[in-house]
Amino acid sequence: MAEFRYKRRVEFAETDLAGIVHFSMIFRYMEEAEHAMWREAGLSIADRDSDLSWPRVSSACEFRNPLFFEDEFEVWVRLAAARTRALDYEFTIVRGETVIAVGTMTSVCVRKNPEGRMRATEVPERILTRLRAPQS
Repeated sequence: MAEFRYKRRVEFAETDLAGIVHFSMIFRYMEEAEHAMWREAGLSIADRDSDLSWPRVSSACEFRNPLFFEDEFEVWVRLAAARTRALDYEFTIVRGETVIAVGTMTSVCVRKNPEGRMRATEVPERILTRLRAPQS
């Protein structure tokens, strides 16, 4: 499936006292890139007119090199698998030629009822079609 690239710069508030990006930010970068990929596909992961939601059920990351304040980097995100009720993503975070981190994330498609309870449901074909299309 198509790979989407999301460009970003490290902000000061994302670093620790040593000037290195705090590890928890890597997961935020992964999520930001996922949301940007959805927008690029003409979708929203939090569509106000939909009762669908996408809670994460798994996320993992292998840290390889640090990022520092004002570093420019990219998050490459790829829809690795689209299962009946879940989407599996793969991420690579790079600064130039240097791999910063690699990660994965799984989101389950759920339908929310009026009381706020969620039940897993099939990923709509219209969403899969858009996410599978080549990204710019």
